[in-house]
Amino acid sequence: MGREQNPGLKILWIWTFGTAAILVTNVVRTRLRDMEAMMNQGQRPDQNQRESGNAPESDSVLTDGIILSESDREIAEELK
Repeated sequence: MGREQNPGLKILWIWTFGTAAILVTNVVRTRLRDMEAMMNQGQRPDQNQRESGNAPESDSVLTDGIILSESDREIAEELK
């Protein structure tokens, strides 16, 4: 008896799984598009500098925002 389900219930399950698949696909597509846009933003200034022939004045440095104590700042200044 468990195998004999109402056809309406089967259609409802198909509809549910189809809707879930569409939603997951849309989320993945949106995240990929956003990630691609972020990567393109990072490449645009480099392309503009190459096209104009201007070399960057200094190297870019990524920092994690750690606040150094006074003694650590002095050591960092000595190392520069």
